[in-house]
Amino acid sequence: KVSVAVGIFGTAIALSMFDVLPTTLAFLGAIIAYVFLGILPMRDLYKQIDWPVIVLLAAMMPLSQALRDTGCAELVANQMALSANSFPHWVIIAIVMGVTMCLSDVINNAATALIMAPIAVGIAIAMNLNPDPFLMSVAVGASCAFLTPIGHQCNALVLGPGGYRFGDYWRMGLPLEILILAIGTPLIMTFWPLA
Repeated sequence: KVSVAVGIFGTAIALSMFDVLPTTLAFLGAIIAYVFLGILPMRDLYKQIDWPVIVLLAAMMPLSQALRDTGCAELVANQMALSANSFPHWVIIAIVMGVTMCLSDVINNAATALIMAPIAVGIAIAMNLNPDPFLMSVAVGASCAFLTPIGHQCNALVLGPGGYRFGDYWRMGLPLEILILAIGTPLIMTFWPLA
């Protein structure tokens, strides 16, 4: 059934690539086809769902909404914008990315994005700038959890088999995050202008 599985997966990619279906629906359809054709047994489907991440995201969505509804995100954003007036704009984008990276090292990357996105938009609005580069800095920062083994499942996965210790992540992760900040900030400002 390998050729059938590859064909279904290729079809899902083609449907999303040519905008026939949204990516989420295309891949959901592929999973349903796998289940109906017996390629993926239902018991394996349930085993592969990362339930702690689902629960974490479900808990973080109301937190993100509460940050917006109570005005906390706006308050933090305004304070950052006020203190940022003496800095160049690229420094603010780097700070947003750096703070997002630090949060992503402790909590799930999707939850980090839910928390930081309204703050980033608030900073952009308070500074009368385009929010796109700020949101991109959140997206990049949330994807860079290299300092701890708990930041991402992949980090935890290699901890035991690789014989790594907690401190080993800092030695490689910190230079990598600095490199991403140094390269990512100018690239974001080039492809997503502030004005």
